[in-house]
Amino acid sequence: MFQIDLEKPIHVHFMGIGGISMSGLAEILLSKKFPVSGSDAKKTDLTTHLEDLGAKIAYRQCAENISDQIDLVVYTSAIHPDNPEFAKAAEMGIPMLTRAELLGQLMSHYHTSLAISGTHGKTTTTSMLSDILLTADTDPTLSIGGILKTIHSNFRIGAEKYFVTEACEYTNSFLSLYPDVAVILNVDADHLDFFKDLDDIYHSFRKFAENVPAGGNLILAHDIPKRDYLTENLPCKVTTFGFDASADYYAEDITFDALAHPSFTCVCPDGTKLPIVLHVPGQHNVGNALAAIAAAKILGISDQAITAALEAFTGSARRFEYKGKIGGVTIVDDYAHHPTEIAATLTAAKKSNPAKLWCVFQPHTYSRTKALLKDFAKALSLADHVVLTDIYAARETDTLGISSKNLQEEIQALGKPCDYFSTFDEVENFLLENCTQDELLITMGAGDVHKIGESLLGQ
Repeated sequence: MFQIDLEKPIHVHFMGIGGISMSGLAEILLSKKFPVSGSDAKKTDLTTHLEDLGAKIAYRQCAENISDQIDLVVYTSAIHPDNPEFAKAAEMGIPMLTRAELLGQLMSHYHTSLAISGTHGKTTTTSMLSDILLTADTDPTLSIGGILKTIHSNFRIGAEKYFVTEACEYTNSFLSLYPDVAVILNVDADHLDFFKDLDDIYHSFRKFAENVPAGGNLILAHDIPKRDYLTENLPCKVTTFGFDASADYYAEDITFDALAHPSFTCVCPDGTKLPIVLHVPGQHNVGNALAAIAAAKILGISDQAITAALEAFTGSARRFEYKGKIGGVTIVDDYAHHPTEIAATLTAAKKSNPAKLWCVFQPHTYSRTKALLKDFAKALSLADHVVLTDIYAARETDTLGISSKNLQEEIQALGKPCDYFSTFDEVENFLLENCTQDELLITMGAGDVHKIGESLLGQ
């Protein structure tokens, strides 16, 4: 594999440079005086920022973008061998790295690297830990899968002591990372367009755990199924977190306020008790906070910085994000797109006791919808009324014979009101006619469903 040397700048070309992770990696290289070029489908705030820093970006992908001046090409899992730039680079024999391979190499240049993995909660936990390190004035380098409100960005270039990143299991990209501290929040059935089944997913998380060096630390949920399989004979230290007193870090005395924001006491391995107040809803965020606390304590961060940062944390963009009110109806947006995430979000929302809980859900990918159809229906039935949009295809094409109407039928079979509309305009008109005072409306999904709430609010 090609090895990059940060002391010897070379010309690096990013295919899909506007991606939320790719743009951050490009920015690191730009900060190290590397000549950077790239391509993407359209100009965005991220690509404009990179251009301001000196990157040369083409807004179409074609073979002409690849020249003999390029020393290395970086690409994402969305790029396939038939892509004209990929094919031209391969023909010319230009070295190529995946996004994850480059990320792994860059992380190795930092004193301590931390990677947050799990089927759910990665962005929130990475953001919590990032805010703790910022509050402690450690000047961390950060790579997050969403916008961190504290820095108004998904990426931050800091000193070379700490590098914190979100670690995604899709296409096994996290197996290119070798973190000093790794977190496994949970393991669930997802990305079944890539993984064969849940056992296959567990196998990948086990491989990820094996990437932690002997002097490192693996932090994982105490109640995670197959915990012994994930941790058996690992050379690194293993630390657990959870809701049971047998975990290394555990929560006790959990209470919720009127907005479902939890407060609790974190009991640490040495018996220290930290009073924690959160301003993000739901018990699942107690677990996320425990994981962030465990990582911070391992780094020697002060209790004062930990408690202050978590109390000030108000979530990441699109994670139970308050959007506004219209006609007495509160509108919230959430990125949840897996049954476990949906159930956690709706359970948290119900603790605020709305007069009625509406969920406008946009299924994400045909493969996930088909594989988890009944699980989606069960999770969504926690809402009082569900409204479905068409499936957001993302990287897929409709070859599986599945649609939102199938999900509607499953939800209705559970006795819950569920409507389906093929356009956002129809959804908005229906909501305007039916939502009333003191009700809570959540737009939910990983696609562009957030536009519905924003349109209703005139944003």
